[in-house]
Amino acid sequence: MSWLLAAFLSALFAGLTAILAKIGIAGVNSNLATAIRTIFVLIFAWLVVLWQGRVYEISTLSSKTWLFLILSAVATALSWLFYFYALKIGAASRVGPIDKLSMVFTVVLAAIFLGETLTFKIIIGTVLMAIGAVVIAW
Repeated sequence: MSWLLAAFLSALFAGLTAILAKIGIAGVNSNLATAIRTIFVLIFAWLVVLWQGRVYEISTLSSKTWLFLILSAVATALSWLFYFYALKIGAASRVGPIDKLSMVFTVVLAAIFLGETLTFKIIIGTVLMAIGAVVIAW
């Protein structure tokens, strides 16, 4: 599978997640809903790792890898908690586009921390994504 197909599938399932979550959190505390959802994400992810036979790779991870995976997990948890709270009190059609401003943050942070090149095309696309998210949410 190519990175492009995987990215499109990620976007499709993220969009589906917003709709399913909005329905699922009706009458439920958003943090509790996130915690319940996380249990199933954990189980599903471990089932995939077990199915692929990759559990043995845990012993090969460096301390740097562990540190950044843990930091990434904390960022993910915070993102999910705020996302579910926003979905709880706001319209999915408005929360979703603002949440997708993460793409803009990713481009900027990738340039700062990973040294990725910001071409004119990337800058224009990023600005258009930001404008689009703000226009939809307004």
